[in-house]
Amino acid sequence: MERLQKIIAESGYCSRRKAEELIKSGKVKVNNTIVTELGTKADYNDYIEVEGNPLSKKEDKVYYLLNKPRGVVASATDDKGRKTVVDLIKTDKRIYPVGRLDYDTTGLILLTNDGELTNFLIHPKNNIEKVYVAKIKGLITKEDLKKLCNGVLIDGKKTSKSKAKILKIDKKNNSSVVELIIHEGRNHQVKKMFESIGYDVLKLKRESIAFLTLDGVKSGEYRSLSIKEVKKMYGEKND
Repeated sequence: MERLQKIIAESGYCSRRKAEELIKSGKVKVNNTIVTELGTKADYNDYIEVEGNPLSKKEDKVYYLLNKPRGVVASATDDKGRKTVVDLIKTDKRIYPVGRLDYDTTGLILLTNDGELTNFLIHPKNNIEKVYVAKIKGLITKEDLKKLCNGVLIDGKKTSKSKAKILKIDKKNNSSVVELIIHEGRNHQVKKMFESIGYDVLKLKRESIAFLTLDGVKSGEYRSLSIKEVKKMYGEKND
């Protein structure tokens, strides 16, 4: 017997966190009975429905690294009919993005049907490093850079300590390019961090997640992760 949210995640339907939301909202049935308690356990052989859809049995896991272009939604579906990151991947598996990137933000995003890995990567306690490069309006000062590193207040909560460095100062165009390394994944976090110290973000790109980079992957292209890379993402030792 396993926790219901784990079984849903293992099936590839969605992440464990999303499964918990679906359970609490009464959208999950086990053997035709609605379940709303997160502690509920079930068996892989039980008949489970999620949002009216019979749950598939545990399927082979797939992992993709995508270089997301601008103007693509970082979700599995979009009610406005816009192109999503899932549309860019050729697969017969039901995949979804790990975390989020804004519509106008480019760069590295992972897609998978592995709910366990998704949960591991997005949970703040695991301190997964994410590197962003931001072009901002204005000439940033070392004092403001230090504020970013020490943490700033966004949405009433202070961000964790980060690392930042100036890559370029363009006095002619009154802009700066800054590399920012964070370990959280709050909504619009990077943009809000810069806004909190008085700078608007003009362009934003995520360059890496943990040890994974965009090397060899052009905008709009993707590649599969190797078994060694997946193990390393879980923090396992490679033989």
